[in-house]
Amino acid sequence: MPHAPHTLAQYWDTYMPHRGQGEQQAPTVDRFEWTQFPGHGPGAEMLGQPRSALDLGPAEGKEAVYLARQGIEVTGVDLSPAQVTRARRWWQHVPHLTFVQADARDYLTTTATWDAIYSVWGAVWFTDPEDLLPLIAQHLTTGGTFAFSHAEPTPAAHGPQPMRGKWLEDPHSELTVLRWQYTPDTWADLLKRHGFTDIQVHVLAAPNPGDLGTLMATARRAY
Repeated sequence: MPHAPHTLAQYWDTYMPHRGQGEQQAPTVDRFEWTQFPGHGPGAEMLGQPRSALDLGPAEGKEAVYLARQGIEVTGVDLSPAQVTRARRWWQHVPHLTFVQADARDYLTTTATWDAIYSVWGAVWFTDPEDLLPLIAQHLTTGGTFAFSHAEPTPAAHGPQPMRGKWLEDPHSELTVLRWQYTPDTWADLLKRHGFTDIQVHVLAAPNPGDLGTLMATARRAY
C-alpha cells in the first residue's frame, strides 16, 4: 500500500497506473487524442498548423510525440518528475521534442512563445484559470491557438472540485487536488475576459450512451 503523497508532484508521480512489472514499453502513437475514447472526436487539426507547440501536462507524452513526428517543435511541461523521466526514456530518439519538469505557471515565466498551447486532460484542468489563462495568452504568438479538453462537467461538479483517487483516500493525507471543471459557458466567459477570441467550447458526447463525454475548447490570441 503506497503512502499518501504529501505534495502535488508526488501525487502525479503515482496517479497514472503502471503497465505491469519491470520495464514498461512505450505505447503506440498513431493519432492525436483529445478524449478518453481512442479514435473518437477530432485530432491535431484543432491546433491549426503550428510550427511550435507547448503541451501542458503531457504525462506519457503521446500527443507531444505525435506532433513532433510531424516536424513541429514541441515542449512538454509536467509537474511530475516520474512522468517526465518516463517520457524522456520512451521518446529520447524522437527529434523536435523536449520534456521539462516544472509547474506550468512557473514555466510560463519564460520569454518563449508558441504557435499553439494545449492541454489534454492536463494542467488547464488542474490550475486556477485566473492564474493560468493570462500566462497562456502572453506566450502565444499573435493569432496562435489555445486548445484543451477535460471531463464533461456534471451537475454536481461545476467549478473547483476535489480530485478523487486511491492515493487521496488516506484520512491522514492533507493533500487536496482540485479540478477546475467548468461548463462551456463559464469557460467561454473566462477566455473572453482574458483576451482570447474565436472561442469555441462544447461538450463532445461519448460514443457509448451513459459514458462521460469530453469538454473541448479552442480559442486564439487576439491579433
